[in-house]
Amino acid sequence: MPAAPPATAATAAPAVSADPRRWLALVAVALSVLVISFDMTVLNVALPTLAAQLGATTGQQQWIVDAYTVVFAAVMLPAGLLGDRFGRRRTLTTGLAMFGLASAVGMLTGSPATLIAARAGMGLAAALVMPMSLAVIPGLFPPAEQRRATAILAAALSLGAPLGPLVGGFLLRHFWWGSVFAINVPLTAIGIAACVLLLPESRNPAAPRIDLLATVLAAAGLAGLTYGIIEGAERGWTDPLVLGTLAGSLLALTALVLRSRRQRDPMLDLGLLADRTFRWSSVAATLISLVLFGAFFVLPLYFQSVLGADALGSGLRLMPMMLGLLVAAKATERLVDRLGARTVITLGLALLAAALLFGSRTGLGDGYGRAAIWLSVLGVGMGLSLITAQSSALVTLPPARAGVGSGLLQTLRQVGGAIGIAAFGSLLSGAYRGALDTGGLPAEAAHRAGESVVAADAVARAGGGPALSASAHAAYVHGMGVVLLVSGLVAVVSAVLVAARMPADTPADAGDHG
Repeated sequence: MPAAPPATAATAAPAVSADPRRWLALVAVALSVLVISFDMTVLNVALPTLAAQLGATTGQQQWIVDAYTVVFAAVMLPAGLLGDRFGRRRTLTTGLAMFGLASAVGMLTGSPATLIAARAGMGLAAALVMPMSLAVIPGLFPPAEQRRATAILAAALSLGAPLGPLVGGFLLRHFWWGSVFAINVPLTAIGIAACVLLLPESRNPAAPRIDLLATVLAAAGLAGLTYGIIEGAERGWTDPLVLGTLAGSLLALTALVLRSRRQRDPMLDLGLLADRTFRWSSVAATLISLVLFGAFFVLPLYFQSVLGADALGSGLRLMPMMLGLLVAAKATERLVDRLGARTVITLGLALLAAALLFGSRTGLGDGYGRAAIWLSVLGVGMGLSLITAQSSALVTLPPARAGVGSGLLQTLRQVGGAIGIAAFGSLLSGAYRGALDTGGLPAEAAHRAGESVVAADAVARAGGGPALSASAHAAYVHGMGVVLLVSGLVAVVSAVLVAARMPADTPADAGDHG
């Protein structure tokens, strides 16, 4: 693809040298990323309300979250190519428009199945937005400014995770549950207007064509993997459907990799992983996403069902994590300049591990104070590790491959998130049911109580007695501890891997990656 870099450079150069509005344009792009990012977690705080008002089972709750994540990951690669080939601003604004439309459907639905479909539509739209928001940076900023601009976008992306439960909790206190989607409509409209007015168009006409077969293989592989993990806890890991689904997903993903390695211009450009900085930064971002999605999945129910907070109270209880993230975001650039990216990512992962392992020791009698301590440390660790990993990966990309490369990075992150939600959700479900005491209950009531702590509280109010509710709360805290323990151990392993395998960079290197 020898013509790609000159074509992209020609398109991008005027914006870099002549457009003084590039930082305002970055604000517009950051707003788009923030809307997409907080929608990844906004439903976590609303899941108890959804379970009660829509009659959603634990499996349906997981799919309400996972439908977004799986489609997001599956479509990210072709979306990156679309933007590179047909225009990054055009693809970005199209994705925002689709996201607003899917959000409108979600806010009006009355059934779990329709909501899952709407969430899948949001994931499709988000896949158009996310890689393009990062791919426009080479066309806006000269190399000396690209790391800072990328770090700002990464901070906006990271900030959305704790902001989602806070926004969702506020909306649920004052409005109906569909308001968590209604807010997306005006926000996407503002994002579209800002991008059209401030963002210059850029493209790479030499980008490879969309590979339909590779897209199908990616979607089938990711969906099968997530479905198999979710159903494994429900049906048992030796169930033929579970084994067949997992085997089929592995075959599809293997075929995708083999097909990509044989093609000259593949949609899944594994050649980008030859750069060790990009490779290990991407691995770190993927593992961080896996760990964090596990923590985000268990916390809202702990705050609401065990500590008795409402939806807004649950969001407010995540504020220490947001404050820690903001502190880390402010310090990250200086730390990278002084210590290097590898050291900062390793430090962040070590803080994540310490916070999660401390949180895993939570007992039924512990109040919010203990959670506030480890959530603060979690926010700092998240900011240092995730922001640095993403910016370090993206500034290594050549401008001609900005869309494909950012699509690959975000695909890996979403794969980690999908596996984290599915695996930790299954782990939580199994640990909860194993510790729940349903002795003396009719079989149907016992089965319902085993579905979730929300269902157990409903059974207790309907005649199961306070002993069932107490047992359910203790069982949930036990399950949460198991999830946090495993998450913490994964963070420890991740820190060791990054420290041992990611190449070190000097302060000069840290500023020259662009």
